[in-house]
Amino acid sequence: MEASLKLGNGNWAVKEDSLLAYDDVGGKFRPLPFDFTRASSATVVNKQGLIETVGSGIPRIDFSDDVNGALLLEPQSTNLITQSEDYSSFTQNGCSVISDNISSVGGGLADKIQEDSLNTNKHIRPQSISITSGQSYILSAWFKTDNCDVIALREGSSSGDSITYKFSTGTTSTNGTRWTTLNVVNFSNGWRRIDAKYTSTSTASMNFRVHLLGNNYNQLINPNPSTYVYQGDGASGVYMWGLMVEQNSYPNSYIPTSGAISTRLRDIATNSGIGSLIGQTEGSVFFDLNTTLKNYSVISISDGTNANRVVFYFSAVLNQIASYITKSNVNSSTISSIVNSYPNSNYKVVIKYNSIGFYIFANGGLIGTILSNYSFPNNTLNEIKLSSPDNSNFFEGKVKNIKVYNQSLTDSEAIALTTI
Repeated sequence: MEASLKLGNGNWAVKEDSLLAYDDVGGKFRPLPFDFTRASSATVVNKQGLIETVGSGIPRIDFSDDVNGALLLEPQSTNLITQSEDYSSFTQNGCSVISDNISSVGGGLADKIQEDSLNTNKHIRPQSISITSGQSYILSAWFKTDNCDVIALREGSSSGDSITYKFSTGTTSTNGTRWTTLNVVNFSNGWRRIDAKYTSTSTASMNFRVHLLGNNYNQLINPNPSTYVYQGDGASGVYMWGLMVEQNSYPNSYIPTSGAISTRLRDIATNSGIGSLIGQTEGSVFFDLNTTLKNYSVISISDGTNANRVVFYFSAVLNQIASYITKSNVNSSTISSIVNSYPNSNYKVVIKYNSIGFYIFANGGLIGTILSNYSFPNNTLNEIKLSSPDNSNFFEGKVKNIKVYNQSLTDSEAIALTTI
């Protein structure tokens, strides 16, 4: 069955304030724009695997983990580090900053953090950051080793909690309870983006630190920061670029700074005025996406209001994917399914509806139906929005592919489309 509207699947075209979907008319494609807004510049991983800055209102097609690219939609976030690329002003203990020493993943040059030749604790630390008790923070940067196999990220006291990473094996270890998660994404030429999650237990002014631990430190046996002292050789170290600290529970795209904190604003994508392409009495919608979010991540098909809509969402609170229908402000029962690997996992989902009922398929299986007391808001749907109709909740993550059908797919077609 041919889709009446397609977005993505490796076929991307963007311009300021819109990206192009396509609908089949007489066997031909014609542009059908998705309106897009973001009132700030932003960065994205381009086809060459480099960090690229795009202007305000330009949709971002991200190639960090998919050769076909994916539409990147993120919430507002702020980099609390005032110098994300130039570390010459950072406090340097047992090491020194060698400026503009090697090509970075951002097209410019990266600094080297080089150990001294003494038996010292070796770290750098940026300016103090005000943190709030109970809030999570993500520290992230790109690192490349130069004969330094182990580094540590640490809160700013002599006995503070820390998390370590060993380049040669990819192993990590923690000291204390406030650092809980460390993730690594490999880039070209030996660069790795490392991010770690820190949850504050007090409201205070904090210096986060990056420690060098050399080649002989066994972080799995003794991760205690009081032992972060070793004899340096005066030459080894790590290259570092793109340092960020953001108040969040998961890492976002890089936000560059140069002398002051900086905020990237939210991405919003909407396709309206497409009632002729959305089946009003029967139809199907296919999504290929993954999501990272704080609470609810929503995609909706509606008349532009919350009164008549089909809503599909991920819930971090309930650890589930779910969907429901609203007709004339009356909600149907909710179809839901518990998911074990959410978020940061890929999901292929089909929502289909017809005169008999409403169905959701995900990752190769039927997860639920609404057959009783079923009433669909036909003849009113004209908008697909990567958020709720009233923008109270947004989809946050990556959209690889969307297809809209003005007919109800068969069960076998839905299963085939959603199989990972």
